[in-house]
Amino acid sequence: MTSLAVTMKGQVTLKRELLQHLGIKPGERIDFDKLPGGELRIRAARPSGTIDCFIGRHAGKVERPLTIEEMNELAASGWTGTE
Repeated sequence: MTSLAVTMKGQVTLKRELLQHLGIKPGERIDFDKLPGGELRIRAARPSGTIDCFIGRHAGKVERPLTIEEMNELAASGWTGTE
């Protein structure tokens, strides 16, 4: 079992081996579930976006309908974070 110290701000730093076990990389998020008895369940937060969120995000940014190729480019850039 791994033990971590809590800072004066109430923060903890997870060790690299724990982050690797969760598959977490820098900048990614972690979800916590409160369980009975003062326990927490921790897991990697995975994006749960929908196509509606994607389309709404780009609403009003173009003045003509997009071609399939343009939609594919937008989708690829959104998934890679290179907008």
